[in-house]
Amino acid sequence: MNASPATNRAQRLLEESGLTSSHEPIGEMLVSIFLEEHYRLNGRLEGLATEKDDTFRLSTDSGNYLVKVSPPDEAEAVVALQTAVMRYLETTAPHLPVQRVKLTAGGDDHVTIRLNDGRPRVLRVFDFVEGQVLADANPDAGRLAEAGEMLGLIDVALRPFTHPADRRGLAWDIRHFHQLTELVEHTPSPEHRQLAQSVFRLFGDHVVPRLSDLETQVIHGDFSPYNVVVDPKSDHFVTGVIDFGDTVRSAVIFDPAVPMANLLGRSPDHPWRDACAFAAGYQRERPIQAPELPLLPVAALARLTLRALITNWRAEHAPERREYLLGHAKDDWINVERSLAVSLDDVVAHLREPRHGHS
Repeated sequence: MNASPATNRAQRLLEESGLTSSHEPIGEMLVSIFLEEHYRLNGRLEGLATEKDDTFRLSTDSGNYLVKVSPPDEAEAVVALQTAVMRYLETTAPHLPVQRVKLTAGGDDHVTIRLNDGRPRVLRVFDFVEGQVLADANPDAGRLAEAGEMLGLIDVALRPFTHPADRRGLAWDIRHFHQLTELVEHTPSPEHRQLAQSVFRLFGDHVVPRLSDLETQVIHGDFSPYNVVVDPKSDHFVTGVIDFGDTVRSAVIFDPAVPMANLLGRSPDHPWRDACAFAAGYQRERPIQAPELPLLPVAALARLTLRALITNWRAEHAPERREYLLGHAKDDWINVERSLAVSLDDVVAHLREPRHGHS
């Protein structure tokens, strides 16, 4: 029996996003050799848990670095897009605390390596951004608004940016949410499947008919609380923005929808309060067009549901990363349920207010 077109589309998106295959982790000894040869860097390497790259912290006498080796099924052009965005922001908006790319001794921004299977992998080195991630900071509404402002500033800076690979296929890009309904089958709980179907219906009714006319540009794509480094004691709350791995050309509203999704349900009695605080800050720097604003809560719900669905699916397919994956998404279904219990018309009304009260 042939797979349906929808199944093929979903499979292709998951493959293009590097989510379908596992690979042999690259050894620390080999990484050390490449760092010495191409970057003239020596030091202690420590592996870090991440979604799909092989990632290390390198401690040297002169400072700390983050070392990433792309998975073998991630296209070199896509890695080049991620690097190009960071280099572009460093040049055009140097005041923004975006993680910096370290050049090789020869002036390149990456090294292409081939291991035994012959497939190319890309090694890059970045400055290590020290500090606390937003996820651990317990920020109040004012601080969340400052984080929102930072994403707004990044999106303003990225408006003119283009790259040959910026129209990549990415399962995490909310514009494809409605093409991933088959992931529901990998969710064991009937209650969770029902929640997912409710969000797919909302998205299909409200967002899908508008997809072709939404304002688009290249966006960060994953401004999650784990990719924002903060200093609660500093006047400049956000001190680092890291991980441009999900950079893509998509609808502008899908960029703030990602952090909003991560903030849903953080205050159980007011599940939308923190998400609305973030959105208020974002809009101070990068206003969302009035006709698009009502789609923002639906996009946030779609992103949270997407993470829960992909997490369940990946935990099946990549058992070696199961603990990392499930740890990041443990409360997702509870938060989807809490957020769906609130009238989305009320949420949109709060989003339209110049200053948000409690939701």
